[in-house]
Amino acid sequence: MRLVYFSREYTPHDHRFLSALAQTEHQVFFLCLEGRSTPLEDRALPAEIEIVNWEGGKSAARLQDGPRLLRSLKHLIRAVKPDLILAGPIQRSALLVALSGFQPLVSMSWGYDLLIDARRNALWEWATRYALKRSAAMVGDCETIRQLAVSYGMPAERIITFPWGVDLTHFSPRQRQASASSAERFTLLSTRAWEPLYGVELIAQAFARAADRCPELRLIMLGSGSQAGAIRRILANHDRQLSEFKNPADESARVIFPGQVSFQNLPRFYHWSDVYVSASHSDGSSISLLEAMACGKPAIVSDIPGNREWVQEGVNGWLFPDGDGEALQRAILQAFEQQRRLAEMGRAARAIAEARADWQKNFPNLFRAFAIAQNPG
Repeated sequence: MRLVYFSREYTPHDHRFLSALAQTEHQVFFLCLEGRSTPLEDRALPAEIEIVNWEGGKSAARLQDGPRLLRSLKHLIRAVKPDLILAGPIQRSALLVALSGFQPLVSMSWGYDLLIDARRNALWEWATRYALKRSAAMVGDCETIRQLAVSYGMPAERIITFPWGVDLTHFSPRQRQASASSAERFTLLSTRAWEPLYGVELIAQAFARAADRCPELRLIMLGSGSQAGAIRRILANHDRQLSEFKNPADESARVIFPGQVSFQNLPRFYHWSDVYVSASHSDGSSISLLEAMACGKPAIVSDIPGNREWVQEGVNGWLFPDGDGEALQRAILQAFEQQRRLAEMGRAARAIAEARADWQKNFPNLFRAFAIAQNPG
């Protein structure tokens, strides 16, 4: 089969899907809608994947670029002659394919497209319904996404739901890594981008207040983003010590900003931590959460539908009301006070990951969507 994989950008998730597809008998073409100066994924594409050059993939895609991109996509489809196109997010890549008239289209939801974008305004809702109506099948990563897709007109029997999961070998439990320092700290880890959607300001605020009551706490915040200035101000204004940057292995550090971390090195940071924390306001099956669980780490996460599918209060983590900084602070202190239970909760987290979040077991579900799309009757 000649398959076009059409995504918004080139991310770690795309690398994983394309690497798996490269091991199949299919001829796979990669089409990127948008580009940025620093890609989100630093690993090269597998040699078996053919990158398609077209009008897109060079910068952010704007509404006024639509006609030009659509013409280019139609030309590409005539040249490549794909048997199937797998495209997402819904209102971007999948919409363009739907507008081109190509069939069969398998739409892939990236979570935020249905959780947030579809609700922006009437135009985005129209785009959602239009793309889904012309999708022969759809792939989503959790029950919340499935229900939303149905509400926008996608037939339930044409939706394949499976958590994208993680590499359980790469992300696996290890004994907590620490230095020989006698002042070992209780470490929280945040891995989400510093953007409003992920509630990272709330984490900084809650941690600063919790650290007042519990000096043993420390926080590692990976990544960067538009809220970098605000986060540093929150911590610096609260306590100058909290804004210092130090090596994660230095147990005397209070807050650590390692910046962007490669996929290869990411497990080390889970192993340096005691508990994973996320205040995201919207998520499907969060890959970061699944990585933490696979590494045997309990999680403190916002009480939103996607997280409730993975975290059970007191079993493998704690839930706090979305946007409630005081509740997050209490959850942090509760985790610290229950340190003796962390090993047990971590084992429960790993067991859930092994049962439901194994990428090697979950990926083949994608071909169920292909079969549905190629057999519309």
